[in-house]
Amino acid sequence: MLSEPGFEGRIGRTHHDSQPWWPPPPTGLGGSNVVMVVLDDTGFAHLNCYGSTLATPHIDALAAGGLRYTNFHTTALCSPTRACLLSGRNHHAVGMRGVSNWNTGFPHMRGGITPRAATVAELLRAHGYATYAAGKWHLAPMEETSAAGPHTNWPLQKGFDKFYGFLQGESDQFHPELTRDNHHIDRPDQGDYHFSEDIVDQSIGWVRDLVSVRPDRPFFLYLAFGAMHSPHQAPQHYLDRWKGKFDEGYDVWRERWYQRQVELGVVPAGTTQAPRNPGVPAWDDLSANQQTFACRLQEAFAAMLEHTDDQIGRLTAFLRDHGLLDDTLVMVLSDNGASREGGPLGVMDEFSFFNGMGEDIDRIVADRLDDIGGPHSHSNYPWGWAQAGNSPLRWYKQNTYGGGVRDPLVVHWPAGIGARGEVRHQFCHAVDIAATVLDIAGAPVPDVVAGVEQIPLHGRSLAATFADGNAPPPRRVQYFEQMGHRGIWALDDDGRAWKATTYHHAGHPYDDDEWELFCLSDDFSECHDLAAERPAKLREMVDLWWAQAGEMGVLPLDDRTIELFSAAPRPGTPHARTTYEYLAPIAHIPSDVCPPLGGRNWTLTIDVTVPGGAAGAGEAQGVLYARGTHSVGHTLYLKDGRLTFRYNALGDSYVVGGPAPLAPGEHTLVAAFTRDGDAGRLSLTVDGEPVAAGPIPKLVRMLGSTGLDIGRDAMSPKTTDYDAPFPFNGTINRACFQIHSRRSTADVEAQAKMEFSRE
Repeated sequence: MLSEPGFEGRIGRTHHDSQPWWPPPPTGLGGSNVVMVVLDDTGFAHLNCYGSTLATPHIDALAAGGLRYTNFHTTALCSPTRACLLSGRNHHAVGMRGVSNWNTGFPHMRGGITPRAATVAELLRAHGYATYAAGKWHLAPMEETSAAGPHTNWPLQKGFDKFYGFLQGESDQFHPELTRDNHHIDRPDQGDYHFSEDIVDQSIGWVRDLVSVRPDRPFFLYLAFGAMHSPHQAPQHYLDRWKGKFDEGYDVWRERWYQRQVELGVVPAGTTQAPRNPGVPAWDDLSANQQTFACRLQEAFAAMLEHTDDQIGRLTAFLRDHGLLDDTLVMVLSDNGASREGGPLGVMDEFSFFNGMGEDIDRIVADRLDDIGGPHSHSNYPWGWAQAGNSPLRWYKQNTYGGGVRDPLVVHWPAGIGARGEVRHQFCHAVDIAATVLDIAGAPVPDVVAGVEQIPLHGRSLAATFADGNAPPPRRVQYFEQMGHRGIWALDDDGRAWKATTYHHAGHPYDDDEWELFCLSDDFSECHDLAAERPAKLREMVDLWWAQAGEMGVLPLDDRTIELFSAAPRPGTPHARTTYEYLAPIAHIPSDVCPPLGGRNWTLTIDVTVPGGAAGAGEAQGVLYARGTHSVGHTLYLKDGRLTFRYNALGDSYVVGGPAPLAPGEHTLVAAFTRDGDAGRLSLTVDGEPVAAGPIPKLVRMLGSTGLDIGRDAMSPKTTDYDAPFPFNGTINRACFQIHSRRSTADVEAQAKMEFSRE
């Protein structure tokens, strides 16, 4: 039996009487390269070439040499948009209704892209392309992102030859949870490290290796920055440049940016600037400290954006210097509008917001203002600055109004686009990006891939708009749905664009939602509701939404959010147990795979062998268990032989420590947490004998997005008491977490209140 059933040569007894045959080379060889740059949480106005006064000269240069789209739309959230970008299908249809941390038991929310929607990377690789992904992934069920896998939804299994980045939805830029290909790795040991610089270095290295050996192979680079998602972090000299630049406040700057948008032609003259969103205080109503805090938060955002732009500039300079830029389709876009997770006043640590905890801004201004934007903050700006970034649109990320779904898109391809610096106004959507890439690459879209029948592409190519600013949009209808918020865009027979949308309050009946109707041909910013004037048109649009919802697998509607991060454990997952036993040393464990300690009663038992030596007692050093970051998390460690537990609670740190050093030899160490309402108590025992106990006055229910390590502190150091990673110098024989309580009804209710506080 032939190992190649399709062999078309002839097999004789020897090679002398045989005919060799080789499969034809992939038809994509020699094609155009593609670079898809995805920014996170970047609003419609944030780029300088879209109206802001922020520094994005390298993106602006791409726009000046190509096109800016003013009618590009997304899903209003990161994972769903990324699923659309890479699959060319709508997010519900491929199993990514919300973020990949969720699996609700319905086909539209599985946390990974269905095999029925082959990614653009899979199709391009079969076509002869080298495929690379760097940066944020967030397209795998997070409970599958440990070293134990399964790796089915990791980048390499979704068509990429190489991956370097993080799998979670966000990352500390100075201390990221790094993954290379199919395994977790430590951050490079360099004092001036920043994640954005690292992923561009990796990307340049991949392309350099490729073109040095196989210059005939085109490449597809998916470069998904962690920026501009919180935490907003940048090198100090970038932060210094923006000191004092926003002191006039977000009301003033939003109006200036709006005026620039009109002057640049990205917003039509006469567009109504949206009023302040509900809950946004007037700048002049803020206290002096609140204004100082808000300005510093915006400075951190501006610094990070400028730093990110410089990294894009490094990549494009490399491509230009090596003669690659002209025939590389470069697309720079955002996955959704500006973030609302900073709340009305902004946050020093975003998990204050997710935990429903207020911050003492006066205290922050007095003690920690200079930490903002650096390695000891996890900041996000207030709603007022977010709305400025979305100017002139309403609402934010998560919402189906323009502020959530209308985003910047810059396209640069000198070899394929003759226009320079022009603006395109055609409606397009994230699903159209994959279709465009496949079109310009000439890559086929088979009906069956790897034996799996495929969902047809929902997107259509934008290639016709490259040359013709008056070309019709590629499609005539597009629905939106995000966490119960709904919307529908459609062209009428006269070519006029209409949109119906509704803001859904979580927990309220969907039938109570009030739909609004806008004629986008006259109302760019969705500020003039025509529902009362055109009830028949509204009914037509709402009926169209329901028809699309049925066709695209949108149902059932589901407005749960925060509570899904701690859903009930399911069989066949890491959480189908209450005991978590680890055999050290082990690889880093991401947060969604960690024991659910937040708000529970739990016990950690660690069996160790303490090293001996000439000095005897007191020589034991190192971290036994560490989870989270400098602001949200835990660390249990030995220093000078003394056992210490530190509980970091969003700016407050509580320490429980043993008085005497451990003697050399084997010991059983126990740290136990007992909850009491919104507080708790932490106790330590050694070999069954209590050695220390103390109160934990501030309970943290959500322990951040960074996972745990056994035997070292591999992420941002949890205390200044040691220099990370501070590995344990003895032996950890076993580490076992036991969860003693279920998630309480009070926690569910508290999380619901958190969600309402975000409205």
